[in-house]
Amino acid sequence: MAHRTATVAEATWAPRWAGALLCLLVAAIHVVDQGGLTATRDPTYVGVAYHVLEIAAVITAVLLLLGFVRLGWLLAAGVALGPLVGYILSRGPGLPHYSDDIAHWTEPLGLVSLAVEGALLLLSVPLFVRSLRRRP
Repeated sequence: MAHRTATVAEATWAPRWAGALLCLLVAAIHVVDQGGLTATRDPTYVGVAYHVLEIAAVITAVLLLLGFVRLGWLLAAGVALGPLVGYILSRGPGLPHYSDDIAHWTEPLGLVSLAVEGALLLLSVPLFVRSLRRRP
């Protein structure tokens, strides 16, 4: 399996479990922020982005736990980076048809989200790079 490089023998359980937990926390934070699993934020593209992020975060957690670390860490970096960029854009210049969060930099749930996503990014990027350096 091409994506199953750096499996359990090369990548310890601790960072994989930490990455999976952080991914699930990203998903949970965004479910809470949107108002539940079945709720959707407005405008539609923001709501869709929330759902895509939540699904990607759960899939990434599963991949990490199953030992698909190269793909898992790559997706984990995306799960972390996507909402970080969204946070900056939504609070800074705003997004098309979405100005609710402009200048709300210190919203408590947003700060928790930043901390979790930042930790996931700091964990996933070096481990992804390390997985590239290892031979299958």
